[in-house]
Amino acid sequence: MDYKNIAKILSIIGVTVSLIFLFDIAIGIIYKENYLKFLLYDMLFFSINLLIWLFLKKHKLNLKIKESILVVNLLWLLLGVAGALPFLLYTDVSAASAFFEAISGFTTTGATVYTDIEALPHMILFHRSLMHWLGGLGVIVLGIGLLSMINPTGSLSLFKAESTGVQLEKITPKIKDTALSLWLVYFVLTFVDMLFLKFFGMDWFDAINHAFSTISTGGFSTKNSSMGYFTQDGIIWTTTIFMLLAGINFLAHLKFYHKDISGYKSEEVRWYLLIFLALSLALSIAHVDISGDSFYDALKHSSFTIASVMTTTGFATIDYGSWSHLAIAIIFVGLLMGGNAGSTAGGIKTIRHVIIFKTLGSELRRILHPNTIISVFIDGVKQKERILSSTFGFFVLFMMSVGVVTIYIYARGYDAMSSISGAFALVGNVGPGFSLVGPSDNFSFFSDFDKLFFSFAMIVGRLECYTVFVLLSSSFWKKF
Repeated sequence: MDYKNIAKILSIIGVTVSLIFLFDIAIGIIYKENYLKFLLYDMLFFSINLLIWLFLKKHKLNLKIKESILVVNLLWLLLGVAGALPFLLYTDVSAASAFFEAISGFTTTGATVYTDIEALPHMILFHRSLMHWLGGLGVIVLGIGLLSMINPTGSLSLFKAESTGVQLEKITPKIKDTALSLWLVYFVLTFVDMLFLKFFGMDWFDAINHAFSTISTGGFSTKNSSMGYFTQDGIIWTTTIFMLLAGINFLAHLKFYHKDISGYKSEEVRWYLLIFLALSLALSIAHVDISGDSFYDALKHSSFTIASVMTTTGFATIDYGSWSHLAIAIIFVGLLMGGNAGSTAGGIKTIRHVIIFKTLGSELRRILHPNTIISVFIDGVKQKERILSSTFGFFVLFMMSVGVVTIYIYARGYDAMSSISGAFALVGNVGPGFSLVGPSDNFSFFSDFDKLFFSFAMIVGRLECYTVFVLLSSSFWKKF
C-alpha cells in the first residue's frame, strides 16, 4: 500500500477545504465578529496541507481500491478534526463535543451538542451549515475534478468507495464531467431553495444556512426551535418540497438537467413518493385525532415531519416526540425508509427496501414452485445475485450497527426509546430521535467518550457500513 498516494490525496482535499473555510471568515468580517483566530487557524491548516502536497508533488498517483477505501475513512477523521477546531476556538465545549459536532455536520446527521444555538457567532452558525453542504454530496466528489486530471482510474475507484448506489455508467463517460455536473445541479437546487426561503420571509443569512442544510439533508438550523421558529406556510412547504428533492437520486436531477425525465420514473422514485404520501396522510389523520388541529395544519406539519425523517434531514416544525404512540410509530416507519440511493439522504435507502421485499417475495414463490426459475427485476432489469447479496449484507451490517449502538446507550442507563431511536438517528444520519434525544433536545448530556463513540457510528452510517467494516478484515491489510 502506497501511503504517499494517501497523503497526497488528503493534502489536496485539505487545501481545498481550507480555501472553502474562507467563506466562514467572510461571514465573520460581514458581521464584525472576532475572525482573527479563525483566520490564523485556517492559514495553518492550509499551510500544512500545502507543504505535504508540495513535498509529494512529483509523486505519481496510482490509486488502488484498498488505498481508496483507506483514504475515505481517514478523510472523515481529518474533516472531523479540521471542522472541530473553530468550535473549540469560539465556544465553550470539550474536544470530544467539538469533534462530535463536526462529524455530525460533515456526515449531514444534524445531531448537536449546543443548547443555545442562537447565541453562537454568525460565522460558527455558517460553519455548521457549510460542513453540511460540503458533506452532503460528498467531499470526495469535490476532489474528483482535481484527482481525475492526475489519475482518472484512481479517482474512479475513490468515487466508488464513497458513492455506493451510484451507477457510474449511466452518468457521463468522464468522471470529472460527472463530478462537475453533480455539483452544478447541487448548487442550482441550493440557490433556488435559498431564493424561495428569502421570498417567503427569511433574511438572507437564515435563507442560505437553511438552504445548505436542506439540500444536504443535514438539519442544522440557526434557531433553537429549528424550523418551528418560522411560522410562514411558504417556508414550511418550500422546505418540505426541497427536502423531498434532495432525497431523490441526483442522477435523476442530472438527467433532468439534460432534458431527460426518465430518472423520475424509476421504481425507487415512485416507491419513495408513494411511501411519503401514504405516511404523510396517515400521520395527518392521527395528528388531527389527538390535537384538534385543522386538517390543513396537520397535513402541513405531518408532511414536513415525514419528509424530514425519510430524507434524514432532521428538521422539526413542532415537537413530534410528544405526539401519540400511533403518530410516533408512523414517524418511526419513515425514519426506517431513508431516501434514494445516490441522494444526499442517509438511512437504509428506498431501493434496498424494494430489493429486499422483492427477493423475499420470490423466495416465497419458489417454495410453492421449487422448479421455477424466479428472478428479481428493478425497472425491468434483472438484478444480479451480487446485487441481492450485497443488499442483504448491507441491511445486516446496518442493523448490527444499530443494535450495537442501542445496547451501548441502554447499558449507559438510558431508556429504551432513547436508546433505539438514538441509534437509528446516529447510524442513519437522521439527527434527532425520540424521548431524551427528541427534536426539542440535543446530545449535550452524553459523556465525552459517548460522543466519540457516536461520532464513529455516524461515520459508519455515512459510508454505508461496508467501507468502514472492510478495514476489520485481515485480508485488507495483506500485501497485494
